[in-house]
Amino acid sequence: MAEYREIITKAVVAKGRKMTLSNHTINPPHHPSSILGCWIINHKYEARKVGKNVEVSGSFDINVWYSHHDNTKTSVVTEKIDYKDVIKLKYRDPDCLDDKIVSAKVLQQPNCVEAVISKKGNRILVNVEREFLVEVIGETKVCVAIHDKCSSDDDDWEDELEDELDDKEFEEIDPDFLVAHEEE
Repeated sequence: MAEYREIITKAVVAKGRKMTLSNHTINPPHHPSSILGCWIINHKYEARKVGKNVEVSGSFDINVWYSHHDNTKTSVVTEKIDYKDVIKLKYRDPDCLDDKIVSAKVLQQPNCVEAVISKKGNRILVNVEREFLVEVIGETKVCVAIHDKCSSDDDDWEDELEDELDDKEFEEIDPDFLVAHEEE
């Protein structure tokens, strides 16, 4: 009969994932004629556990390159966007002892899905998508069985070492064996 031991270790005790679509309105200094490009840069974020959820707070810059004055001039307008995504934890370990460490991984960096001129023609509407995977790491107990008679792999190693060639056998090898057969 085996004995059991409880081991306290760090493990993933909760997980969550969320895709977010958000709409942002950019107010350029000139009435846009057409959108020439839209890029999202400078993404920064941090995550923390709040109750049974994880909050990911961050920011990014939206850069829109557009033409104005009847497509005779171009400009770039930049706007910093702050966001807070609340991600529900789908798997939770009920026996967790401590769950203060949060790991957040970006599955989809903030990306412009669509940038269009508003109906009134004075604003730019930008649709952005982003996706996060979060994991909460905490201390938990693992129960393992302890067996009195464990098989040692040392015996297997000794058998393999005996099967190897010794120095005397190396001296008996003819190094010209292959060369002699190739010349024939």
